[in-house]
Amino acid sequence: MGVYGEIIAEVIFGFFGLFLLTKILGKTQMNQITPFDFIAAIAAGELFGNALFDPDAGIPQIAVAIITWGILMFVIEKLTQRFKRTRGFLEGKPSVIISQGEIQYNDMKVNKMDFNQLMHQLRANNVFSLSEVDYAIIEADGSLSILKKSAYQTPTRDDLKLKEQPNPLPISFILDGEIIEDNVINSGKTLDWLSQEVKKQGFDTVADVAYAEWTPTNGLFTRAYH
Repeated sequence: MGVYGEIIAEVIFGFFGLFLLTKILGKTQMNQITPFDFIAAIAAGELFGNALFDPDAGIPQIAVAIITWGILMFVIEKLTQRFKRTRGFLEGKPSVIISQGEIQYNDMKVNKMDFNQLMHQLRANNVFSLSEVDYAIIEADGSLSILKKSAYQTPTRDDLKLKEQPNPLPISFILDGEIIEDNVINSGKTLDWLSQEVKKQGFDTVADVAYAEWTPTNGLFTRAYH
């Protein structure tokens, strides 16, 4: 098989092994990167890398490393779910850095956050002045959650005494010129209907449509390739 063939086989096996591991651990592991998750990800990559380039290690050794690491992560995940006291240590705790408009300087220092970082996080949340903020919380994954003062909050339909209206989730019908047939059929539509609607909006064929979504209230929304 040769050295290069072995490396290719090990990389392919390691890729699918780690991919399967992320599927087992769940999407929250990928979506919310806490300090523990960050360290775990680095360690998993290091284990795989060392096994890959170790001349004495092959696919069985890589499999053992991935399986052992996966079991360890799974056990720790179950521990944090069952024993609440372990969550703060392993996953971290939210920290309030602005309370009732007042900056909590000690909490900023504890979280190693300066004003440049704070203003960057505020701007990322469409807040450009500290005067607009009532509460700001650093979550365990490092993101910033903000509650604006009432004077700066967008009024809701309830505030304006307007009747509640349905707000259905848009369903993708076409992606990159290809029809998502299951979405069309499950929405009670047909492919012939979609083809006709696309032509009504000036397209010759479905392949000319870059993106199309449908809602009962707004109908079919399309976008062409630029």
